[in-house]
Amino acid sequence: MAAFLSGTFSLLSGSYFHLSIFLGTSRHRLGKDLTIRQLFGNLAGLKPSHLSALERLYRRRVPPADLVTPELAMRMAELSEETGRQIGVLINRIGLVEYVLVGDERQLYIPELTDYPLGKKRLRGLRLCHTHLKGEALSEDDLTDLALLRLDLIAALLLTPGKKSLSIQTANLTADPRSTTPCHIDVPCPLERFQRDMLEFISSLESSLEKSMPVAFEVHGGGERAILISVTRSSGPEVQDSMEELRELARTAGVEVIDTLVQHRRDLNPRYLMGEGKIREVIIRALQLGASLLIFDQELSPAQVRSISEITELKVIDRSQLILDIFSRRAVSLDGKVQVELAQLKYILPRLTGRGVQMSRLMGGIGGRGPGETKLEIDRRRVRDRIAKLERELKELSRGRDQRRRKRVKAGVPIVSIVGYTNAGKSTLLNTLTKSAVFTEDLLFATLDTATRRLRFPREREIIITDTVGFIRSLPKSLMGAFKATLEELRDADLFLHLVDCSNPRFEEQIRQVEEILDELQLSEKPRLLVFNKSDLLPALKSEDILAFMKARQAAKRYGAITLSAKNTESITPLLEELEKRFWPREGD
Repeated sequence: MAAFLSGTFSLLSGSYFHLSIFLGTSRHRLGKDLTIRQLFGNLAGLKPSHLSALERLYRRRVPPADLVTPELAMRMAELSEETGRQIGVLINRIGLVEYVLVGDERQLYIPELTDYPLGKKRLRGLRLCHTHLKGEALSEDDLTDLALLRLDLIAALLLTPGKKSLSIQTANLTADPRSTTPCHIDVPCPLERFQRDMLEFISSLESSLEKSMPVAFEVHGGGERAILISVTRSSGPEVQDSMEELRELARTAGVEVIDTLVQHRRDLNPRYLMGEGKIREVIIRALQLGASLLIFDQELSPAQVRSISEITELKVIDRSQLILDIFSRRAVSLDGKVQVELAQLKYILPRLTGRGVQMSRLMGGIGGRGPGETKLEIDRRRVRDRIAKLERELKELSRGRDQRRRKRVKAGVPIVSIVGYTNAGKSTLLNTLTKSAVFTEDLLFATLDTATRRLRFPREREIIITDTVGFIRSLPKSLMGAFKATLEELRDADLFLHLVDCSNPRFEEQIRQVEEILDELQLSEKPRLLVFNKSDLLPALKSEDILAFMKARQAAKRYGAITLSAKNTESITPLLEELEKRFWPREGD
């Protein structure tokens, strides 16, 4: 059984197209219902009599407690021998045949099961019974489809050439999420001797799958479960640093991380980023653990998102989309909300996809060249219109900010901008310096909107201090628009207070990241004052922690930094003295 394909079927090795062909057949039920059924798979070259016989499989009924009836199994076997192709049926839990599938001699193709979405269920509610023409056992492709689609069960009817007897082999998912093999495979046995109460079996399997979910993986508050994935060419410590940061981003977004995966590759796969086999393993692992989300540390192209989404119903996002989600939660002011929505729409626009002609909403009319404007085109046009409107609105807001900045510059009041890595304590320092109440929390990007306060010194002197959004490594260029207000404030600053979380073991790397971003923004010429924050969190003097403590002390001296704790009012005195010395130097300084 071959790979699970979504929607249309692919061209294999130049031989023939596997198309999902709508045959227009119909059958009547009681009352006035008219149900039209569809055959799926490789129908090219089949005789009309075979097509009619395949359509009639939809009329078969299977007792809910049975896997398949002997009559249905024998009819599928006859059709397989006559056509030389695998024949399969997907049966629901009340015994109705919901999908009839036609493959080739070696494999079967499964369409998108839109009528049976997986959602948060452990099993899909469908079982697959299909033929194997040469009596071969269940293949790796069969087991992959079982795990990817979360089928109730998969069964192969094993035909022996020249014999009329049938054997059957079944497999089902295992309940242990830590198992390296997600499937249990039964030994083949003659069909007439096969016995299994499907109702009792499915109930027991679902119960065991629910119980197998470890307590550690339960998400409080009903949030998302996610697996973090990094596919990279490098293998240095920066990879783990980036993954730790991605974990913190997930925590900030309210996502429970249940597993992580780092794959080192010489060449990145242009379609899936990682290899196709590996991405299927990851998806199966995610389904075993009850994950609802895959988060990639690298930025995914629109084509990669589409390709991965075609083989799984799990949500697939990348680091940029996760940061945008955090931004949308943190934006409070009108400025911030407009900037975030604009950044989100610009990110989403190239990723809007549709399914072609079947999404058409309008007809072309007399002399028309096509079916009219599709829903996808309408969506794209609406997004472009919204982007244009937001850009006009942002320009108006920018004028207001520009007027306020000009007044500050005209007044001759020095402007200090607090910059630094996200979660370095910038808002806390602003609150301590100015006795304000700017929102603070131990989360990444706790502050998105810029905040401006006045700080008074003796002799009626004052400066303006601006709190800005934190920087982060590998900041995607698509997110720069969300920093527009921050960047405008930075250009008018007379001094940067570069705040560093010295309790973070990667603080030197974070210093470099901030410096690189300032260089990219052409702000490297601005004078800056390095401040080491969170000195209260430096480790107690234990044997292995003395090195960390000494490293922070030595780095502060090397960089000429001021060390303080933004939560401790007394510790900020050296900073205030340094600011006063910078802007109002005394004689002899």
